[in-house]
Amino acid sequence: MNRIRALGFALLLSLAHAGQAETLLKLDARAGVAAPQGEHLQLGSVRTPQGHTLTANNQTLLLDGQPWLPVMGEYHYSRAPASQWDTQLRLMKAAGIDIVASYVFWNHHQAQPGAFDWQGNRDLRRFVQLAQAAGLKVVVRLGPWAHGEARYGGIPDWVVDKMPTRRNDPEYLGHVERLYAEIGTQLKGLLWKNGGPVIGVQLENEYNLRGAGRGEAHIRTLKALALKAGLDVPLYTVTGWDQTVYPSGEVMPVFGGYADEPWATSTKELPPKETHAFRFGTRVSGDLGAQTRAHEPGTAETDQDLVPFLGAEYGAGLPAMYRRRTLVSPDDIAAMLPVQLGSGVNLLGYYMFHGGRNPLGPGAIGLEESTLSGGYNDVPRISYDFQAPLGPDGQQRPVLTHLRPFHYFLRDYGSQLASMTVRQPERVPADPSDLQTPRWSVRSRGDHGFLFFNNHVRQYAMPTQAGVRFEVQLPSGVMTLPSQPIDIRNGTYFIWPLNLSLDGVAVRYATAQPVARVDAGAQGIVHVFMATPGVPSEFDLAGGLKTLTTGTGLQRLGTARDGRAVSVLLLSPEQARQMSVLDIAGQRRLVFSEQQAWVAGGQLQLRGVGSASLSAAVFPALPNPRAPRLQVVQDGLLQRLNVAAVPAQPLLQVSPTRQADNAPKVLTGGLAGAALQPVPEAFAGAATWALKLRAQLPPDTDDVLLELDFVGDIGRLFAGTRMLDDWYFNGQKWQIGLKPLALKPGAELQLSVLPLRADAPIYIDAAHRPNFDAGQRQVAALRDARLLAVRRVGIQP
Repeated sequence: MNRIRALGFALLLSLAHAGQAETLLKLDARAGVAAPQGEHLQLGSVRTPQGHTLTANNQTLLLDGQPWLPVMGEYHYSRAPASQWDTQLRLMKAAGIDIVASYVFWNHHQAQPGAFDWQGNRDLRRFVQLAQAAGLKVVVRLGPWAHGEARYGGIPDWVVDKMPTRRNDPEYLGHVERLYAEIGTQLKGLLWKNGGPVIGVQLENEYNLRGAGRGEAHIRTLKALALKAGLDVPLYTVTGWDQTVYPSGEVMPVFGGYADEPWATSTKELPPKETHAFRFGTRVSGDLGAQTRAHEPGTAETDQDLVPFLGAEYGAGLPAMYRRRTLVSPDDIAAMLPVQLGSGVNLLGYYMFHGGRNPLGPGAIGLEESTLSGGYNDVPRISYDFQAPLGPDGQQRPVLTHLRPFHYFLRDYGSQLASMTVRQPERVPADPSDLQTPRWSVRSRGDHGFLFFNNHVRQYAMPTQAGVRFEVQLPSGVMTLPSQPIDIRNGTYFIWPLNLSLDGVAVRYATAQPVARVDAGAQGIVHVFMATPGVPSEFDLAGGLKTLTTGTGLQRLGTARDGRAVSVLLLSPEQARQMSVLDIAGQRRLVFSEQQAWVAGGQLQLRGVGSASLSAAVFPALPNPRAPRLQVVQDGLLQRLNVAAVPAQPLLQVSPTRQADNAPKVLTGGLAGAALQPVPEAFAGAATWALKLRAQLPPDTDDVLLELDFVGDIGRLFAGTRMLDDWYFNGQKWQIGLKPLALKPGAELQLSVLPLRADAPIYIDAAHRPNFDAGQRQVAALRDARLLAVRRVGIQP
């Protein structure tokens, strides 16, 4: 009967496409895969006391001998309150992050010669311990030069003032040796070889300097100093873009890419970025904003066949820079994932995954990169929001929900993908600006593989790829899919499996994206898939073709090796983006919620910003969920949990206190020859408002966010004369968590907004750039200001 239904549906599709020309996209994946080689890599200790191993070969990372394709997210501990670390690390784990990475900013720890500061928000050891407790592995980016939009790249002023840096200068190396020794003391007993979470360190950053005492010799010296400090780890990395130089075999390069270039000097939209186009001959994805330039190929280019394709800086957002303030969409970021994975990436590393704020140095000096201190870019003094998936106060941004399904896919199916080789189609775009040629690839080994497609490019409408079918030549023969031609619309991107075994049920292909696997006990094994917009979800099985629909619960495909049912839960993209995959009460479960969901203290945690009530739906059901004001209802497949509403949001009193004066003309110059941030004296002409907290913050809230929606050039928030945060206007609403500030009831804050001039040579996306009326020279306005209560509840399972 199922076969008859499938044939009937195919007939309907063929009638729908009658008269439409078919576009057959072809790819040959028959070539074999060379055996992996790893003997040439001279890295560190790979075995834990418990017998676990972490190694690498020229193709992939291996965890306990099995190919491993992890997700890594950057979170800077010294740019975040220590009181938030535990929750934020667990939120990252819940989002599908496997490894947390962080710079050690030297000038955050040793502002003056002498003692180091490892206390409070600078407590690296405690941060690593909390990461381990959250189930995360750790990569420490040692520097000594980090960049990270930090003053002098993180090297202290007193070092820069006194001696040459970033080379084998004896005086400089003496201070670096002490820095590394301090880091080694912080991490003692926490390395992989001790059973700890620290699996790797990065040496320097964006290093392409050549000459006496530089180049390979300097990186080799830094590695020797790291080993002397006890930093013996399985993985040593350097950044691999902009013709980097390093000693081959002793470290491995990591790569990245961003959806736009805030460090560029253009005040116009940029051409289509390489991050949205598959790469078959290089691992470098465009300009990543390195501060130095080289003019000949680097080691990463000649090492391409000797090391796995590892990523560390695929931008999960973008930094704010004064001259260029791009605001990316969730699709701008998420569409990079099938492209990077389909180009061969075997470690998906994000920069940044969690936003933060710069600490202030002695005398409240800014520790940010600035043209005033000779930097290439101007960035906010305090804010390091980065449009990250998790905001500086842990807010869940829409981009996080778009990324999670890919992370869960890598967790459950990445071990298969990691050992697969990239296959190039017959036709590929001539360059990233070619928007007509379909963008796709396959990674395969033998007859098994995954097909990657992207039809989204930031700020450019892509044509509908009409009447598409794929023809993939595999060793066992030709696979053509789908059963009938399809139209792939602008903005669509996906990953489809080829010859995937779902616990013994052979799926020849599926035109839906695998997301996660859940063992539901007596209900069998459930594989979660995400439908591709505008494309029927076909599953080609041994017994025939099945077309599944979303919203119909579990749909059985066959029987597992142990005799239990194997079913698919097919979700729409919107449903998949509300899903978290969490281990609760000893069992992996699916949790659907518009709010943040994670696990801490054995409880399911729900956290919502401005939410009157908190709710989630769980599968498989929790055995006995308990929490104050909790309502539990079984709704078919899902157990629905609802925590009743609480009183209204706290109130904020806003009053203008000073009108803006005429803003000075924005000057150009500096190393970039572009718009320069105004000098400090210019802020005397800012418009100001008083923001009064009218009552004590509600006692049952996890935090309260002050949300400011202003239009102007630069916003700054003060408590008295102390600057709390700052913001470059780009159309994004500015949020500040008040709990870490420990403000008194009835406290009064001051907002200042420097006017944005109509003639400012600054890039702001067209959708957000102010429309200046005829004759209007500047604007500084507060459109809205409000307080948003952040509620959190723990539900006993």
